This record gives sequence, structure tokens and C-alpha cells, in this order.
Amino acid sequence: MNFFKKLYLNNFFFYALLGIIVSFVLAYFFEGLYRVSWIFLLLLLAFTSIDILLLFTNRKGIKASRVLPEKLSNGDENPITVKLNNDYSFDINLKIIDEIPFQFQVRDFEVIRKLKSQQKDQFQYFLRPTERGEYTFGNLNIYVATPLRLVSKRYTFDHNQTLPTYPSFIQLRKYDLMAFSNNLFQYGVKKIRRIGHSMEFEQIKEYVQGDDIRTLNWKATAKRNQLMINQFQDEKSQNVYMIIDKGRTMKMPFNGLSLLDYSINATLALSNVILKKQDKAGMLTFSKKPENRVVAERRQSQMRFIMEALYNVKTDFFESDFSRLYVDIKKNINQRSLILLYTNFETLDGLHRQLPYLKGIAKNHLLVVVFFNNTELNQLIDKKITNIQEVYDQVIAEKFAFEKRLIVNELKKYGIYSVLTQPEHLTLDTINKYLEIKSRGIL
Repeated sequence: MNFFKKLYLNNFFFYALLGIIVSFVLAYFFEGLYRVSWIFLLLLLAFTSIDILLLFTNRKGIKASRVLPEKLSNGDENPITVKLNNDYSFDINLKIIDEIPFQFQVRDFEVIRKLKSQQKDQFQYFLRPTERGEYTFGNLNIYVATPLRLVSKRYTFDHNQTLPTYPSFIQLRKYDLMAFSNNLFQYGVKKIRRIGHSMEFEQIKEYVQGDDIRTLNWKATAKRNQLMINQFQDEKSQNVYMIIDKGRTMKMPFNGLSLLDYSINATLALSNVILKKQDKAGMLTFSKKPENRVVAERRQSQMRFIMEALYNVKTDFFESDFSRLYVDIKKNINQRSLILLYTNFETLDGLHRQLPYLKGIAKNHLLVVVFFNNTELNQLIDKKITNIQEVYDQVIAEKFAFEKRLIVNELKKYGIYSVLTQPEHLTLDTINKYLEIKSRGIL
């Protein structure tokens, strides 16, 4: 019974059988074909028997394994490796069908390979998850055929492998170096003009060309009889909280990822930069109430705590309660902190409903509101108009885009900083804003 579960007849067998059937039909009109048809049928049966013997006499003719990463990175291309080893004494043809997790909705995955006798091989394919959570791989199915290609034998490997999908740690590594420089132009980091200095004195050192002459220490210069300057460093151990709105406004998808998941990925990458800059990173999420809280600290395990909290963010996309967030911040964040609030406002009226609470937060903290440009609206604005309906659509799109700019101006009027960005540029723009604030010493 197990034998028949593993045995599969190939297309070539059916093509040959169809040809023989046609030959038998033609034998009614051409008598000489009748004997030839029987010869072909017997040859087909003989070759099929030989094919079966070649495949099934070696019980472990092929070895295969699926090599998975420890975890998947949400929103990124993750490599999946399949390793193959041919232990047959002849060349084989392979059809590989991997049962990919249902979340990807890939129903036509198939790879064709050829392996020589005793040859080893491997190949990679890539998966881009768009949801956090667990992904389960089914069987790795390998169909093996001899050069005759009449029948195939099925092998199955690596049944039910489960992987967690975490916020984008690949993005975290990409921007890791940004913690040590404000001028990494290859990453798109803008040059930040330093205005003034932080108040944390580091040392007195000899003047070298390019140093700011405003920091000359005249007493030390007189004693050493050479130019000496005061060197300052960025203030450390400042609290930085990233607050993620997980309400209904964050459900909007772009390139498969929701605004919520873009914010989660950006929070993870920014947390790493904050800790590398010797500041304290913390976070929380909110919709109906604040949740997933991680208190701002600078311990070695902080990144692990933040990643686990972000992994466990779940929401039903309810209406967000900013009043409850304001009360929670006032109660639990006593020290003046930098607060980056990831949310989204589509209209000026939407902002005005929450503005009293934002102003209340900004009284005691440095508040940066991070919200999103609708990239689809931008495409509609740039589209060439061909009819009256498209004129109407473009005017409406321009109105919404203009309201976004009005929101920026309205926040600025009350001393609230803002970052208006496209979802795909969110991580880079928020890191830029944090580095700018650090450089200007305005926290």
C-alpha cells in the first residue's frame, strides 16, 4: 500500500499509452499495425517495470532538507534554502514542490532540477511575510524520475516546520551603523547642521584644523602656550519613548504591509539606534487603552524586551483613545522625554479632535508626531488626465494632500514637531529626526 502512495505515473507514460491506443484504433483500417501496436504496448510495460525497479530498489535514493532561518523578518525577503543529495547510481530528474505556509497564498511553487549520480546541490527561494505570527511549512515533496521519465517516486521531508515572524530585524541591521554617524549619505541620511552644543562636557584637547573656534578654552591655551578647545559630547541616558497607535487609522495597507506594521518595524530599528547612542529606549502601544509597555532603559536585554513586545502587538483596530494615552503618559512618564507618536491623520478635523491631548503631552515632553503621506493619492495627482471624472478625482486627491501639509503647520504652531513621510521611508525619516534632535540638543 505504501508502494502505491509513492508511485506516480508521469506525463510521458500517458503520452506513450495514448499513442498506442491510437495505433490500435488505426489497426482496424490498417491490419499491419495490429501486431506493431502489441509490440509497443509490451515495450511500454517492460520499460515501465524497469523504471520502477530502478527507483524503488534503493529505498533512500535521495536526501533533502529545508534550511530555515531562526525566524522570519516581517516585510523583508527571507531566504529559504533546499539542499539535495543524489544517492542513486544514475542521473535523476527532480520536481520539487514545497508546501509553503498558507499566509503566502502560493499554490504553484515548483522547481525542476537535474542531478548526476552522487551529486549534491542546493537552491534558494525567497518569501516576504506581511504579518507577524507563526508560519507553518508542510511537506517538502521531491518527485524523482530516471532518464526514462515514465514513473516517479515521491519522497517527503521536513514535515510541519513552524517559524515565528518578528518585526523587521533585517531593517534593524541595515540601519545599525547610523547610530555612529550623522552623515551616512549612502543610506539617505541627511546632513544635520549642529546648532550650539549639548551641556555635557567631555574633555579639553588640542585644537586641530576644522574644530569650532567658538569652543576655544583661553585659560588652557595660556597655560599650554598652544590652542586648546573644550570638547563636548551628546547628552546620554535621555529617555526616548516610541508610542504606536494601533487604532483603525493604522489599518491602511501599502505594499502588503499595514501602517501598523511599518511603525512596528521602524520602532525596532530606531530602538537599536537609540541604545547605541547611549540613550534609554522604551515603547508602548494604544488604541482603547495603553498596552505592550516597555519602560525606557539602557540594559543589555532591552532590545530583546522591545522585540518581544512588538512581536506580541495585536489589535482589532478600534477607535484610538488619545485622552487615555494622555493620562497614562502623565502618570507613568515623569521625566522629560522624547516621545515619537506613530499615528495617522487624514484630515485637519481629525487632528483638531485630538489636538488638546497632544498639546497636553507636549507641555512636559518633546513630542514628535509621525504620520503618513498617502502614496496612492500622490500617484493619482501625478496621473495624466483624460476625462472629466479623472479631473474630479485629482482635485479631491490634491485637497487631501494639501490637508496633510496643513496638519504639519498646525502642529508646528503649538510647538509640536512632526514627520510626514511615505510608509516605505518611515524608518529612515524617523531615525533622521531623532539624530537631528540629538544633534541640536533640544531635548
